[in-house]
Amino acid sequence: MSYFIVSRTLRLSRRALTPVAAMVFATLFTGCTLTPEYHRPTAPMPPVWPVKTKTSVSDTSVASITWQTLFIDPKLRQVVQLALDNNRDLRIAILNIEKAQAQYRIQRSALMPQVGITGAEQAQRTPASVSYTGIGGVSRGYSLDVGISAYELDLFGRIRSLKEEAQQDYLSTAWSRQATQISLIAEVAGSYLSLAADQDLQRLARDTLRSRQEAYDLQESLTSVGKSSQLPLHQAESELESARFQSLLADKQVMSDSNALALLVGTPLPANLLPSTDSLAHMISDKTLSAGLPSDLLQQRPDIVSTEHSLLAANADIGAARAAFFPSISLTTSAGRASNALGELFDAGGQSWGFAPQVNLPIFSGGRLMAQLETSKVERDIAVAEYEKSVQTAFREVSDALAERSVVDDETQAQQKNVQAAQAAFDFVQIQYANGATDYLNVLDAQRTLFSAQQSLIQSRLSQQNSLITLYKALGGGWERGAVD
Repeated sequence: MSYFIVSRTLRLSRRALTPVAAMVFATLFTGCTLTPEYHRPTAPMPPVWPVKTKTSVSDTSVASITWQTLFIDPKLRQVVQLALDNNRDLRIAILNIEKAQAQYRIQRSALMPQVGITGAEQAQRTPASVSYTGIGGVSRGYSLDVGISAYELDLFGRIRSLKEEAQQDYLSTAWSRQATQISLIAEVAGSYLSLAADQDLQRLARDTLRSRQEAYDLQESLTSVGKSSQLPLHQAESELESARFQSLLADKQVMSDSNALALLVGTPLPANLLPSTDSLAHMISDKTLSAGLPSDLLQQRPDIVSTEHSLLAANADIGAARAAFFPSISLTTSAGRASNALGELFDAGGQSWGFAPQVNLPIFSGGRLMAQLETSKVERDIAVAEYEKSVQTAFREVSDALAERSVVDDETQAQQKNVQAAQAAFDFVQIQYANGATDYLNVLDAQRTLFSAQQSLIQSRLSQQNSLITLYKALGGGWERGAVD
């Protein structure tokens, strides 16, 4: 039979409202959920830190310190910002957030009725030989439906559990991005400090090479006039070539550092942003960082927060797996008007509606539903283990950083005194050699000792600055409050 249906939502009859009212009434009772009640796992860590230092009792909380405050060197701040703008790993993390957010919106949309319009034209020719009237002809039909297609009533919370799972996955991804940002900031700062330290070592190696060249030239002059033997000359030559080798190694290391930093930043580093001379000890604020209590890590570390949201997602998935054992009800409904002729669409008595509920009751699935539920529970248990592991890892990292901070300042002071003593010894032995009171071998020994002490001091200053960055990262600093909503 040919017909024509068109939506008239403002002029529906009382009969047409009946299926819609039934659907709304049923929706009011979709409040139950089978998701297990969530309880945060007990954090597997002691209540206090194993190392007691001034770092653990400061009033300055890491949560209130931004990386712009921690890094006092303006060039370092520019390099970090450049990395945040260009780093590919961070860009991937941001794109993953957008993907998870879109997936959450898809899952959330399942809670709402999907209203659509479908239109069709049908034409059929009937031969006279099979027609009831003995007269052949062509019959036509037109349809225009406005309605709801297969809307599932979430009686047992399956859809809401899936929505909750998608939301928690999104939040986990968002917090993972914050963890990636903190790691990137720490890596860039550490790489920049390494470049600064190796530039200092490069300058030291070049200065040493220059002094060894001068010493060799002096020995060569003394030997040529017979005031010195060949032995000091060969010793000076050996030290000269050793210094040349050390200088070449330093050049190679600086180039390697520059390449590594460019990879982290995501673009070649401009020359004006290279570390300044002797800036290594003045790049990081010496403000004391507060470790707080170990339990503070549960809120401060983005990686821990991320794993907890993954645990919440796995918990919600159990609710969806449980709901699959129960009946599901879906509704298809439409309302409008019908007529065999276009001109009679809105005549009296032309109202039409359709209401098609469908119930699906699982009876036998070959163990599939039970296997899905068991899988969800195992995945929840895995998420619990991963959460506990992240907490333990965080505790270990902070404890190690605190241990490093407790001794690194004293180590640097000791190295400074070592350099002063080595310099004094070198100056003294030079005077003795000039007065003929000692041989050239003692001068070379004192020179090597001074060079080694100066190298160790640079490395100690690097460790001192890196220890602040490591502690800052371990405590969860550097992420923007309110960035995850």
